[in-house]
Amino acid sequence: CSSLAIGTTTGYRLFSLSSVEQLDQVHESNEIPDVYIVERLFSSSLVVVVSHAKPQQMNVYHFKKGTEICNYSYSSNILSIRLNRQRLVVCLEESIYIHNIKDMKLLKTILDTPPNPTGLCALSINHANSYLAYPGSATSGEIALYDGNTLKTACTIPAHDGPLAALAFNSTGSKLASASEKGTVIRVFSIPGGQKLYEFRRGMKRYVNISSLVFSMDSQFLCASSNTETVHIFKLEHLTDSRPEEPPTWSGYMGKMFQAATNYLPAQVSGMMSQDRAFATVRLNISGQRNICALSTIQKLPRLLVTTSDGHLYIYNLDPQDGGECVLIKNHSLLGSGKMEENKENDLQPPVPQSYAATVARQSTVPSTSTMPGYSEDGGALRGEVIPEHEFATGPVCLDDENEFPPVSI
Repeated sequence: CSSLAIGTTTGYRLFSLSSVEQLDQVHESNEIPDVYIVERLFSSSLVVVVSHAKPQQMNVYHFKKGTEICNYSYSSNILSIRLNRQRLVVCLEESIYIHNIKDMKLLKTILDTPPNPTGLCALSINHANSYLAYPGSATSGEIALYDGNTLKTACTIPAHDGPLAALAFNSTGSKLASASEKGTVIRVFSIPGGQKLYEFRRGMKRYVNISSLVFSMDSQFLCASSNTETVHIFKLEHLTDSRPEEPPTWSGYMGKMFQAATNYLPAQVSGMMSQDRAFATVRLNISGQRNICALSTIQKLPRLLVTTSDGHLYIYNLDPQDGGECVLIKNHSLLGSGKMEENKENDLQPPVPQSYAATVARQSTVPSTSTMPGYSEDGGALRGEVIPEHEFATGPVCLDDENEFPPVSI
């Protein structure tokens, strides 16, 4: 969540997300047209690109040196690519290829996977486990969990009744969130056991396509966006957590009784009851467009980032204490000069609510980059798990630039 990569008709662009006001372009390439997949290895110079011109070929570049590290061709079109510091995963419609990122050697081919026309899969960014999740069935919402380090199947999780639409690991690889094609219920499971931990209702009135599912780096929040205009942010807390005092109404009293009862119910039952409204929401001014979200800490404050397929990046403030409606604070254009439409909507925004101002004033309650568990500015290594440069084999992949993998500040 510290950088943004976009594919365009002329190539691809990489941006740094270290500031709200300014969008820094790290790199632009116009060598390959019609790029539809571009994946960067955290904040390193390694980038993987797939183009519509050669949809069966993966190109791996060191963009700072302007060199191609290697390229691989596959039997059918590449639908998605995921990578962490140990593994590079290539997902086709009916097979998955796992490469060792140190030398790009092919370690495993998972053949005859259920038809997966969208290339849905998720890889833990925590290299210590490298869990891979993908649909275990084309007709039901079964998740196949695979250990990318031991190269063995870990378990299968019966997550939903209908086919899967979205999967996402948290930063440590200890939780997995999923949604089905209906898009009404989002569930969170423990990894590698597959026990259900949380269940959130996104809505019941209409089915939606959930296009983006993402945890915050500290795993306290889970964000879901779809083809509708509403983005939902859920808080991963148990019903017994302390909450603001409610007025003494009959429904409030029954609600407290209900919460208390969950302490004495079996985990499976209480889990079913842990359905909650969204902690925070965003109403986009567009609908029907594919978008991707991220929950990040920029300039020491929690933000929600929404990137839309028409080439815009919207940055919202997220109140980590009271939630509610998130406030748009910046709109960046990712195409052209990036300055044309930045301030187009900012003048129309209402003033920041008092509750958020009060939250900002309570500096001790706002997670900072130095205290947030599992967070580092390079977006990659977790605390205590920095990979020294020498661990990368002296093979085709040679990421030896200075500060290529900056150490985590303790």
